[in-house]
Amino acid sequence: MKYGFVTVAAAIPAVRVADVDFNLHSIEREIARAEGRGVEVVCFPELCITGYSCQDLFREQLLLDKADEALMRLLDFTRKLDVISIVGLPVVADGLLLNCAAVIQKGCLLGVVPKTYLPNYNEFYEKRWFASARELRDTEICLAGNTVVVSSRPKLFATISGMRFGVEVCEDAWAPVPPSDNLALAGADVIFNLSASNELIGKHAYLKALLAQQSARTISGYVYSGCGFGESTQDVVYGGNALVYENGHLLCEGDRFSIEPQLLVAQVDVERLRAERRVNSTFVGASRMADADVVGAKPVEARDFIFMRDVDPLPFIPQSPDMAASCEEVLGIQTLGLAQRLRHTGSKRVVLGISGGLDSTLALLVCVRAFDKLGLDRKGIVGVTMPGFGTTGRTHANATSLMASLGVSSREISIADSVARHFEDIGHDASVHDVTYENSQARERTQILMDLSNQLGGIVIGTGDLSELALGWATYNGDHMSMYGVNSGVPKTLIRHLVRYVAMADADEKTKATLLDIIDTPISPELIPADGQGNISQKTEDLVGPYELHDFFLYYFVRFGFRPAKIFMLACRAFNGSHPEVEHYDESTIRHWLTTFCRRFFSQQFKRSCLPDGPKVGSVALSPRGDWRMPSDASAALWVAECEGL
Repeated sequence: MKYGFVTVAAAIPAVRVADVDFNLHSIEREIARAEGRGVEVVCFPELCITGYSCQDLFREQLLLDKADEALMRLLDFTRKLDVISIVGLPVVADGLLLNCAAVIQKGCLLGVVPKTYLPNYNEFYEKRWFASARELRDTEICLAGNTVVVSSRPKLFATISGMRFGVEVCEDAWAPVPPSDNLALAGADVIFNLSASNELIGKHAYLKALLAQQSARTISGYVYSGCGFGESTQDVVYGGNALVYENGHLLCEGDRFSIEPQLLVAQVDVERLRAERRVNSTFVGASRMADADVVGAKPVEARDFIFMRDVDPLPFIPQSPDMAASCEEVLGIQTLGLAQRLRHTGSKRVVLGISGGLDSTLALLVCVRAFDKLGLDRKGIVGVTMPGFGTTGRTHANATSLMASLGVSSREISIADSVARHFEDIGHDASVHDVTYENSQARERTQILMDLSNQLGGIVIGTGDLSELALGWATYNGDHMSMYGVNSGVPKTLIRHLVRYVAMADADEKTKATLLDIIDTPISPELIPADGQGNISQKTEDLVGPYELHDFFLYYFVRFGFRPAKIFMLACRAFNGSHPEVEHYDESTIRHWLTTFCRRFFSQQFKRSCLPDGPKVGSVALSPRGDWRMPSDASAALWVAECEGL
């Protein structure tokens, strides 16, 4: 397990009903393939050694003896292999015939897990042949030449890399209280399911929803291997389902209805799962009551780590098949939050600065939606343009055009004279374009908005976003401050996505053209005078780094608490040039901006400690009241040192 990732597999071998020798060779082939691909644990279907659909042949002693012999031969086959294999076979114990999963590695039988819930309805009648684990007393048996205790007690298996896993069998996952509930609470990071679920119209979608929900509820990885081609088709058909989930998210799935053997390999991020569990007080509280026997796996040879997963470079962008619904959901959260604040304060006016940039554009769109929802006149939205020393014609034109097309009130108040007078008052040389030069403009604009809100009986709507809060890219008591910050939970990459959605789905042609031009305008605070051609001379991403990188860093730093080394590895994979929507960055560039992120995130905490209210939109937020609490004088030394050592 490197960077917290464990490589697992679901195998669907070729099978012939009751042909144990054929099945054994098929299983051996898939185990060898798994070993060659660096798999740590591979799971096979239910009763794969005999075939699931043997029916009354399970009463035949010859079949039971051959299954035991096959397991013995399989132990010998794995004697020099590191991979842990989980296979299904019938096992006799305490006078009962049990449907079991055998866990084997390096020639050793690590343990046996009997099935608990036996389906005995519709096309299933397992109770005709098998007994439930609940009917079993702790029994020592000789299986495949090994002495092993078969028990109904929950059992965990601990790999040498530190990952713990549990096993359940088919119907166990469909039960009201699946064994995996207790296994996960007892510490299982991954659950393996040996299955033989047949195919029916609609059942596959139900199965996927069931496994996704179980993986999410237990905050675990879930590996499912179901019987496939070769099982009896007397009355039912088995499609050979191979599925791997991680905390409710489908990592990969096999080729359903394939007539060829399959080996579905995936990597589960155990570190991510454990981080989720640690912060989930409901899970932590319940886990104190769970218990299980733990079996240690055998030592294995060290291997080079090969990262197999794709990494989304835009983790804040919803991945729902219905992107329109996802965008509407985000906008709905922002809109309802503002609507409640307006209704609570009794205010029918809002004031916000409109710069012609992305953030103020989204804030204005949210204001319009909130006023429409409350049945208020859009003229109560007062957008203020406040041109200063760095304002360009492009952004000013977009700001005025957008306000006109949306039908809101607009005002223009130049800050040039007042800021110049302020420079005289404090003795600042206006030709020196330093932080005083920039922040004086930002604070003057905020003062105008605050005083206008008093004058008009409204509230000031903040436009700053989550990405800026993470980097501290805001002037303290300037654009840092408002009476309600509608964008405080929305990162820059998502803002661009939302504005584009509104442009394409919910805007007239004039508004659409303006919104698309705003998206294409370089991000800038416009506090430094434009160049000789009137173009923006101060580009934010040239100063603090690309927002697509910083949003990526923010997500994994705050959401999962990953250390810089892991974030760096993931970023190198995500921004390697294979994704069409983001830039390609080399390792030195990623390292540089990751170091910048760590330094700025820690040094700018004081700004986040006194934020105005604003709606939480996603799983990452920096509100000092609800989500992120950190001392303003916390040291970044550990994180920066690791960045510099990459």
